[in-house]
Amino acid sequence: MTQKNKKQFGVWMDTHHATVVGRANASTEDFTVLAVAGNAGAEHNTSEKNEHNDERTLQYKFFKEILSHMQNAEEVHLTGTGTSQEQLMRYMAATPQFKNTLTQESTSNKMSDENLTAYIDAKFN
Repeated sequence: MTQKNKKQFGVWMDTHHATVVGRANASTEDFTVLAVAGNAGAEHNTSEKNEHNDERTLQYKFFKEILSHMQNAEEVHLTGTGTSQEQLMRYMAATPQFKNTLTQESTSNKMSDENLTAYIDAKFN
């Protein structure tokens, strides 16, 4: 299978925002923004335990929303700020559908959609 026909995706993410980039279909060579996902975060709770559980639940929903746009992914490059990329990589490794997906990560500041698509294109070429 050629590099151009692989299901390749890129994600820029931080704790509350993610932009998913990929090819609209297998015959397309250009990367485009496929989706934007958000995580508002947990509301303040008087119980630290409950607040932590709410944060964890919302984080998993956030990850599921991101992954719903990357069906049958073969390669994924995650970038962004903080440790969210590492957490998503671990989540993907524990998910049967994505356990064999080749994942890479890097750190980068927020960038425009055009710069993100160019950045991801350069990572896969």
